[in-house]
Amino acid sequence: MMITESEILNANILIVDDQETYVALLEQLLSDSGYCRVTSTMNPQEVCALHAKNHYDLILLDLQMPVMTGFQVMEGLTSENHDGYLPVLVITAQPDHKLRALQAGAKDFISKPFDLFEVKTRIRNMLEVRLLYNKHENYNKELEQKVQERTGDLLETNARLTREIDDRKVAEESLRGAFEKIGELKDRLQAENIYLRQEAALEYNFGEVIGQSSALSHVFSLVEQVAPMNATVLLLGESGTGKGVVARAIHSRSARKNKPLITVNCATLPANLVESELFGRERGAFTGSDGRQIGRFELADGGTIFLDEIGELPLELQCKLLRVVQDGEFERLGSPRTIKTDVRIIAATNRNLTKEVQNGRFREDLFYRLNVFPLTMPPLRHRMEDISLLVDHFIIKFNKKIGKRIDSVSKEAVNALQKYHWPGNVRELESVIERAVITTRGTTLQVLDRFDSCLKSVESEEQDVQVLADLEQHHILQVLKKTGWRIDGKKGAALLLGLNPSTLRARMRKHGIVRNS
Repeated sequence: MMITESEILNANILIVDDQETYVALLEQLLSDSGYCRVTSTMNPQEVCALHAKNHYDLILLDLQMPVMTGFQVMEGLTSENHDGYLPVLVITAQPDHKLRALQAGAKDFISKPFDLFEVKTRIRNMLEVRLLYNKHENYNKELEQKVQERTGDLLETNARLTREIDDRKVAEESLRGAFEKIGELKDRLQAENIYLRQEAALEYNFGEVIGQSSALSHVFSLVEQVAPMNATVLLLGESGTGKGVVARAIHSRSARKNKPLITVNCATLPANLVESELFGRERGAFTGSDGRQIGRFELADGGTIFLDEIGELPLELQCKLLRVVQDGEFERLGSPRTIKTDVRIIAATNRNLTKEVQNGRFREDLFYRLNVFPLTMPPLRHRMEDISLLVDHFIIKFNKKIGKRIDSVSKEAVNALQKYHWPGNVRELESVIERAVITTRGTTLQVLDRFDSCLKSVESEEQDVQVLADLEQHHILQVLKKTGWRIDGKKGAALLLGLNPSTLRARMRKHGIVRNS
């Protein structure tokens, strides 16, 4: 028993979405694909009545609608459905809605924004199963009717009885083949659903951590191990490798996921405000503090605090942070009252903290407290096989942001991207792809950047960076001496260097520049 192309293209299809743009897009897609019985509605409240009247073979149902949600529509269809089959393909942009929709009886889902090839494939697969099911039901009814009509004739003559028995055997063989075909399609659909459930769970748990390389798989394995624990995690690796994303993944898979995740970038906070930002202050604690401020550790109570760029934390505050890590207690500035807090700490740095300890810029005892579970993020040059996946991810992201419809990348562009060593890692790749999406004309991504610098070895670049860092340190030191170590004001070093005072202080901490007298 087979389904013809004509039967598929004549299937009765209903589109349900409150957004006219998506309705028009799906209608155009189905029309271009040859489907000739397509209707739509933007009113979810009339879906049950329409289905009762027209018996649709497939309903494309959006889940997020203001008057009546897709889940409520499915409840109504289920209560009125008498053949036990709910021909619903849901449309959603929310990963957690996918699992819930499958559990509610939907047979499959498609994600917003649409991948048009995926949409066409899923629609066709569902129609094949549904039409084969209908054909089997109709065939079975016709067969039973035929047997009843001929019962009288079968009693009249043995010869006719023999012929009808033979006909019945042929029909049963055909029916058995139909059942086998339905079983195969059912098994395939179940396998796809299992895969999609796993894929949806992975997307929800790891957010935008994109890749399949062995280096990244190792990171995922470590995240799975440490996330349910309450251990302190130290994320290491170069800038732009995704340490912040992994911190969010650890929090979202922990027992604290329903509590806040508070992020603090220690490099961007002004030196004179770091303590009050972390631990809070009372009114009048210092000049200009005209009100009480709740610190980040208080806000994170019961949840997780992510201390990014921990290597930039001033030495004088590391002792106070050590006390919080060890004992879970601190005082606000200007207050003698000790505050207890239950916070999981995730710290991150692109510095070599071992060397920082050796050079006296980072407390050894704090380092050991933070280094309970170190996790190193691999640089992009060590997982080049993930480049194409990341490029596809960023194209989808920036297509939506900018309003483009880029759907392919030339092999030459991918090769060029894979030959570059990416000193800025994933963050640099994201910027390159955003720039390419903006400048591309047509549907094939055009990467105009030239990566001539990739001919340099990584080792020589690191030497150049070190020389530049030494020059910057020397220049800052000379200007500070010239201004008598004055940072702010018209005659301060920040103005002469063309920097914001807080930026200058951060660079002084980075280079270990301290006034000796």
